[in-house]
Amino acid sequence: MNACGLIVEYNPFHNGHAYHIQESKKTSGADCMIAVMSGNFLQRGEPAIIDKYHRTKAALSAGIDIVLELPYAYAVQSSDLFAKGSVHTLNEAGVSSICFGSESGDVSHFTNGYRLFYDKETIFKKTLKEQLAQGTSFPEASRIAYQEIGLAASEMDLTRPNNILGFSYVKAILNSNLPIDPLTIKRTKSNYHDQSFSGSIASATSIRKELLAEETIKPDLADTMPVETVSQLKNYKQYSGVWHAWKLYFPILKYRVKTMSAKEIAAIHGVDEGLENRIKKTADEAISFTDWVQRIKTKRYTWTRLQRMFVHLLTNTKKNELNAAKNNPSVSFVRLLGMTETGKSYLNLQKKKMNVPLISNLNKNTSSLLYMEERATDAYYSIMDIDKQKAFHDQELDPPVIIKT
Repeated sequence: MNACGLIVEYNPFHNGHAYHIQESKKTSGADCMIAVMSGNFLQRGEPAIIDKYHRTKAALSAGIDIVLELPYAYAVQSSDLFAKGSVHTLNEAGVSSICFGSESGDVSHFTNGYRLFYDKETIFKKTLKEQLAQGTSFPEASRIAYQEIGLAASEMDLTRPNNILGFSYVKAILNSNLPIDPLTIKRTKSNYHDQSFSGSIASATSIRKELLAEETIKPDLADTMPVETVSQLKNYKQYSGVWHAWKLYFPILKYRVKTMSAKEIAAIHGVDEGLENRIKKTADEAISFTDWVQRIKTKRYTWTRLQRMFVHLLTNTKKNELNAAKNNPSVSFVRLLGMTETGKSYLNLQKKKMNVPLISNLNKNTSSLLYMEERATDAYYSIMDIDKQKAFHDQELDPPVIIKT
């Protein structure tokens, strides 16, 4: 069987995602569609609006055959480490291609860009280092460094989030010389960060904004998502009582910071260059999560970087714990969240070829990265009542979700 990989978050799954699956399957000619999906915390440093299991069910009902979890150590990271974990997970799963959305829909822009980057990487790193030393934020420093080596053409605008991630996927594939064909399809209608929606295609950002503002799903919003996504959102809210957002974690974060020493905060991943003092100083003054980030934010520290730092504070993830993920040339396990009957047939053939364990639950937790997953799980559900926390946490011990299609 021929498999195509997608790198996703599905926060939540919407009609644009369904289009991505359909077009990727058509472009790749794959028999099996495999998604590697961030768990309960996401790349931009946010809690997912509903948990990974409900998002898995929505994906499996819309054309995905296998959902694999991107480990926390890779999921809440900058684009290159996020891409590394995603691409190597899909490589272990045996995909022959990875298809991502981009502004141009032409993969040659990315492969040609990689060759230019590879030839001038020394200049890129030098410029990047100089810009960071001047206090420039990492995204802006990267943009300037790309421009310096001539990699700022309009056909691959590296200020656009999907292009940034797509280029990181291509770099991860080609740097490791993996037997995977990078493919891309042109994004349709809505942009990644659009705040409002109209019609049946909307960004996940605009959908979340409407959900959290209204606390219900109005008909026009429901039209932007498959029926199963709407069902999973309603079921999750009805049982848990929440759709997850940073504002709900603010009291927990504030308590953690106020009971930690500056030295303890400095050990947390993402807390650099004396930022621990700024965090401690603003903890008493902040009246909301948004207010807290605004008080800390500078030109050097972007909103996304600070959100990721706060995730690591919430989960007590220390700098030294992530060394294994950074230094390992591949991944140390593959975590299965769910599958269809097609996915099950594919995995029965593929799992014998894997170089790392295929894990379906946390019953046999022996990896430091899996302990990190448990902490992230506990932190994610901490805003619920105790009995519900246990019920949701126990999902980690259950077999993977299986959807019959």
